[in-house]
Amino acid sequence: MENEVKEQAGRDVANLLINWKLQKKRRKIYRISLCAMIIACLALLAGLAYYQIYQQIPSILRFRAGVEQSLDLGVPLSADVVSVSEQGESNIPKGAVTIDLDRPVTVKAAETDSYQMQVKLFGFFPFKKVGIEVIEDQELIPVGIPIGIYVKTKGILVVGVGEFEGPEGVTYSPAKFILKSGDYILALNGEEVSDKDDFMERVNESGGSEIVLTVDRNGQEMDLKVLPRQSAGGGYKIGAWIRDNAQGVGTMTYLDGKGCFGALGHGINDVDTSTLMNTDDGTLYQTEIISIKKGESGEPGEMTGMIIYSPDRVLGTITDNSAQGIFGKCDQDALDLADAAPLPIALKQEIKLGPAQILCMVEDEPKYYDIEITALHLDHDNLNRGIELRVTDPDLLAITGGIVQGMSGAPILQDGKFAGAVTHVLVNNPERGYGIFIENMMEH
Repeated sequence: MENEVKEQAGRDVANLLINWKLQKKRRKIYRISLCAMIIACLALLAGLAYYQIYQQIPSILRFRAGVEQSLDLGVPLSADVVSVSEQGESNIPKGAVTIDLDRPVTVKAAETDSYQMQVKLFGFFPFKKVGIEVIEDQELIPVGIPIGIYVKTKGILVVGVGEFEGPEGVTYSPAKFILKSGDYILALNGEEVSDKDDFMERVNESGGSEIVLTVDRNGQEMDLKVLPRQSAGGGYKIGAWIRDNAQGVGTMTYLDGKGCFGALGHGINDVDTSTLMNTDDGTLYQTEIISIKKGESGEPGEMTGMIIYSPDRVLGTITDNSAQGIFGKCDQDALDLADAAPLPIALKQEIKLGPAQILCMVEDEPKYYDIEITALHLDHDNLNRGIELRVTDPDLLAITGGIVQGMSGAPILQDGKFAGAVTHVLVNNPERGYGIFIENMMEH
């Protein structure tokens, strides 16, 4: 009996020792896990702080030549400014011009030039390189009138490929796996093509013989062979949906002193492929807004314009379709429509959160309407959304509900300066939208 008691006591002691070791091991695992979680949280916070500070510093800063300007980025970093020659060498000694980006800095450059600002963390570690451009001061005339837009594609745009039925009920798709959505057909058998109807006629005239299409795909030209097939209607096809033009309504943003215009604040994208259209030429037309569909949550509004494609309605020619907008040369009729005084441009670091205005025409003439700039993204990945805004004007809200399609390009003005242009509306809240900085719009 005594031996049994001793054995049980020994087992109890052994169990206690095992439990103590297990608890000790668990506590150690808990401590390690807790430390790992704390380190991970600190790393995440540091990463977020790094990203936010990185986004606060533009990749490019512009300053006016010969004018004192203030730079206040408010980031706890320092930077060295160097002037880089074409050979990549600086004529400013390293460390000779160092600025504290956490405090307002007064900047003045005597003449147009290019510099580089090397931002550093703790004064030592490279953080970001910023291009500095000293530009001539410029004034632009804000316009804000609706315009009709017609552009021709450079070549024939392939919207998609599909199937069709042959004479005997057989299904054909000759262009499948050969052409892609977004391709531009530049030539057929070595002869240039620019008109959709002409292209289809020449495919039909092939009589089913193999044709060679010269295609621009993402900027690279290539020759592709396609064998047209006879359709149930008797003609020959390749089974591709194509487009050679685009039309729409937008708003003219500005005119400069040379009669050149900028409009939209974003490029003309194909409605099916959502890609920036490769355009050859285009025309601006006078347009009258015949109806406005008021914007509601989940359903953006729209300005519907009537465009009459006649020579006496032409306002100018479109020469460029870029991510920043459409650009070209105006006729005298367009110059006569713009009666506002020229305004100096506002560089993005000069724009402030708070009250501003947009100029647009939703009634009989262009008018200024109140907005609020709610956020600024100086180094935003999407250059068309550097400005966040909210419509506050009760008159504009009563007419449109906020920002509507067709208002793209409406000038944004603040403190007597030209700040940017409206580009997008928030679908779930038409009172809110985005804009592009005017300096970015002029980069093209």
